[in-house]
Amino acid sequence: MNKKELSRLKRHNRIRLRMHGTKTKPRLVVKRSLNNLSATVVNDVENKVIFSLSTVNKEFKQEVKNSGNVKAAEIFGQFFSRKAKEKGITKIIFDRAGYLYHGRIKTFAESLRKGGMEF
Repeated sequence: MNKKELSRLKRHNRIRLRMHGTKTKPRLVVKRSLNNLSATVVNDVENKVIFSLSTVNKEFKQEVKNSGNVKAAEIFGQFFSRKAKEKGITKIIFDRAGYLYHGRIKTFAESLRKGGMEF
């Protein structure tokens, strides 16, 4: 693990001390890699994953070929918010997992808001 990843994990641990998802307002965790994004909705009270999606998903891959860019993050945000509404989730706590709020993370968050998610 390199220095940059260790710094991100330290930031994430600091953030997690103050952030807890509940059944009515679960925590949405975003994981970023070079080629993909994944998002997981977690209920921290019961320690359960409510649901999870990634840009590797077959339905999403039909819409977008390259999933490691800002345009794909925007489409993934709309896709994720649509699926979350089907599960009955509209209010969340956005956990950026220590990543800086710019680029794909910022675009994903803004498209979630456009899709009707509240945070």
